[in-house]
Amino acid sequence: MAEGKDLDILEMPFEGLAAYWLSIRKIMDTRKGKTIVRDELEGTTEIFIRHLLETVFSKMDEGLVRKLAEVKKDTLLDDYRRKIDLMRLSLFAIASGENPRVTLVRMDSKFSHAPLSEKKAFEMASGLVQAVKQQDADLATLLAVDHKIRFDQLVVKLLFFTIYARREGRTGLDRFLRYTKSRYFTEGLSLAIDNFEPDFLAYHLEGIRDQTINETSRKMDMSLEMALGIRAKMPYDDVFRIAKAYMPG
Repeated sequence: MAEGKDLDILEMPFEGLAAYWLSIRKIMDTRKGKTIVRDELEGTTEIFIRHLLETVFSKMDEGLVRKLAEVKKDTLLDDYRRKIDLMRLSLFAIASGENPRVTLVRMDSKFSHAPLSEKKAFEMASGLVQAVKQQDADLATLLAVDHKIRFDQLVVKLLFFTIYARREGRTGLDRFLRYTKSRYFTEGLSLAIDNFEPDFLAYHLEGIRDQTINETSRKMDMSLEMALGIRAKMPYDDVFRIAKAYMPG
């Protein structure tokens, strides 16, 4: 197996993603080559990689494969950008001591229809505040924040952090840092706890957001070209050359 279950195209480095596709190319030349795509589909949860495994290695025309990959890329990048923006809004709220109701209104503005009502959002977020106080609370699950969870879950978790900071103070969030999964959110939360100015924090996080989305777009392009190279039975070294074209340096 090429260990696709561990993939996260948004957060993993170019080198790690390239190594994944190169491992598939290498396995293609072995007795396991006939089943590697099927095996990866069974073990991979990364959405864009699954999409490529399902389409590139099908009997679809290459032009259609490219068109579908572009549509999937645009859809996912829009999803990721919106989730990162929700994190950014909550981190600004924590740093500025903003009223959580105002924060929820700001988050709801990112949707044509809010993922859940204000009443439901506050009920669930307040329930989370109580849940984390329990001695046997599974904080790694309750407080995990990343781009993979549903929008309604993300809004509730982010609202929890703003409510908790408002009630207990920003420094009270320090004990939760080890449980937040997203590197983006964890870095921002650490800066908010350290009393960085809200406006500076928002500007800093905007820059990271844009860089993250741009790099993820390039990683998706690299994955498509490497997968198509594998489909075309290119030599290993040529597939590696495709990867190097997308890497800095």
